Amino acid sequence: MIPLLIFYLHIIALAAGFTRRWQDEGVPEGLLAVFFIALIFFVGWSMASFIMKIVMPAEGWGLDRDAASLLLLTVAEGIFYYFYLKTDAPDGSPPPSGTLP
Repeated sequence: MIPLLIFYLHIIALAAGFTRRWQDEGVPEGLLAVFFIALIFFVGWSMASFIMKIVMPAEGWGLDRDAASLLLLTVAEGIFYYFYLKTDAPDGSPPPSGTLP
């Protein structure tokens, strides 16, 4: 159940990333955002699976290695995308319209 929820969350993130970049820059930038998110997902999943094989026993701790690696990946992606998409407003003014806080 956890992997299914994480896959759905990534599908929503793909749609949101495409829509935001498409509205700001056009279709090529939207497609580039989709490919970037997919690349981060697939490379991150393989790295998280490798880490979970080292840390976790084969029977797991209440969930299997795949679910644990997807949870680790989602947390790492959340932190990465938070800092990647964060906009700075140095003078205390609100960020420009159409950007994430």
